[in-house]
Amino acid sequence: MELANRVKTLSPSSTLAITAKAKELKQQGHDVIGLGAGEPDFNTPDYILEAAKKAMDDGMTKYTPSGGIVDLKKAIAAKFTNDSELTYANDQIIVTTGAKHALYTLFQVILNKGDEVIVPSPYWVSYPEQIKLAEGSPVFVQASEKNHFKITPNELEEAITDKTKAVVINSPSNPTGMMYNKDELEKIGKVCLKHNILIISDEIYEKLIYTEKPHTSIASLSNELKEQTVIINGVSKSHAMTGWRIGYAAGSKEIIKAMTNLASHSTSNPTSIAQYAALAAYSTEEDTTLELKQVFSDRLDAFYDLINDIPGISCVKPEGAFYLFPNVKEAATKNGFTSVDEWVTALLEEEKVALVPGSGFGSPDNARLSYALSLEELTEAAKRIKRFVVNNQSK
Repeated sequence: MELANRVKTLSPSSTLAITAKAKELKQQGHDVIGLGAGEPDFNTPDYILEAAKKAMDDGMTKYTPSGGIVDLKKAIAAKFTNDSELTYANDQIIVTTGAKHALYTLFQVILNKGDEVIVPSPYWVSYPEQIKLAEGSPVFVQASEKNHFKITPNELEEAITDKTKAVVINSPSNPTGMMYNKDELEKIGKVCLKHNILIISDEIYEKLIYTEKPHTSIASLSNELKEQTVIINGVSKSHAMTGWRIGYAAGSKEIIKAMTNLASHSTSNPTSIAQYAALAAYSTEEDTTLELKQVFSDRLDAFYDLINDIPGISCVKPEGAFYLFPNVKEAATKNGFTSVDEWVTALLEEEKVALVPGSGFGSPDNARLSYALSLEELTEAAKRIKRFVVNNQSK
């Protein structure tokens, strides 16, 4: 049987591929340090686990509304009010099977064949593939390392055509960890309003910021921008709930209704028990993100210095998320490799350290390193990478 054309050109997730390879080597008995994972290395907090158990005991194991249970929507709305002074009604929020599914569903309901979505590069690996699955066309705008991997209003404007439907803004960013400030977002928002472009604001890492600068949601800057923005978020990163698969989107009633209708024919509803777990995450006064932030901040400071000290590797210090995105082209070239992808593969084979090549993020000179590991493991990983670089340079 011949496969559908829409899946023939799909590229597999580079992050999942490298993680799978690392696990395979571990199963073979190798001492592998995997820096590819995009998830906190903490278990979900106990109070959330207890809420899930209670939901099961109370029989909350049935179908729920396709767009999510009402109490969770209210808790999400309260979170928006508390964090960003944004007001959303229940029919402006949809709960989804992870933030990734929120994005997928959004692209499906807004894009027609040939519609263009501007995607700043470096980008999260699934943006372009999801756009293509909706028969849209990703238009990449390369953000410079000198500008901390953030596009400028002029660069955005130059990429706009009569086919442009939306732009994706991911702040803090995966893979770079960089964050747009209020002034930058205001200028980008002005361009979007001028050309009537939908803003897709991916804010999944908003709680993991390690500077004094606050996170700003572009939707909070004006009523006009709020009407023209769909916010994507979830509990995966903020509450160490990656496997629970609870995300959400907030935006106009028309878009959210369309997303809900589509979800009713695809997933029926997000897992009931996971929704009650997420409700506990947003309803308690216990702020588990403070511990997460402190741990990741300490790791960032230590790991950044170690990686930046390796010959041929340079790195802009990130402000959020839990990734470094260093430029490793010089190290790869001096090691005799023709590409960073080859260098990453050899590093895994020789030193058993798994990185994700930047080519999957639209930045072939870079590599993504997750610091969602213990300081001991991160220190050992940096030691191995440095040994690999220095030894290969001397050959």
